[in-house]
Amino acid sequence: MKDTPRALVRISFDGRVHKTFRGHLARERFEQEVRVLKHLEKRGCPFVPRLLESDPAQLKIITTNCGTRVDQVNAERQAELFAELERYGVRHEDPELRNITYRASDGRFCVIDFEFATILDGGANSVSLKPSAAQ
Repeated sequence: MKDTPRALVRISFDGRVHKTFRGHLARERFEQEVRVLKHLEKRGCPFVPRLLESDPAQLKIITTNCGTRVDQVNAERQAELFAELERYGVRHEDPELRNITYRASDGRFCVIDFEFATILDGGANSVSLKPSAAQ
C-alpha cells in the first residue's frame, strides 16, 4: 500500500491496483490519469497498466498490475524507458525511479503513475499537470 497526501494506492487480493486521488488538484489529476491511460491503451502501449474502471464521484481508478517496484535501474535504461513512452505520444513529466516497475511474467520494465503526464499529440486538449517546484 502507498498512502501519501496525493493518493491512496492499494493492491487487492486479485492483483488489481486501486488508486484514490486526494489533495491538491485531485479531480484534475484523476481526469488526466484516466485520459492518458485510455490514450496509451488506444495506441497499444504494452508496458503500462490498463484502466479497468474509473469512478469520478470517488476519484478512484482500478488498473491492472504492472509488477513490483524496483530499487534501482541503470540511469541510461531509465531514460530509454521514458523515451520509449514518448513514441506512444506521452511525456511522463515525472520520470523517476518510483514510477518504474518490473513485470516478472515477461521480464519487462513498466511505467506507472500518469497523473502529471502530457499527451504530446493532444492538440488544443493537451494538458500537463506537471508540478512546479513550488508545489
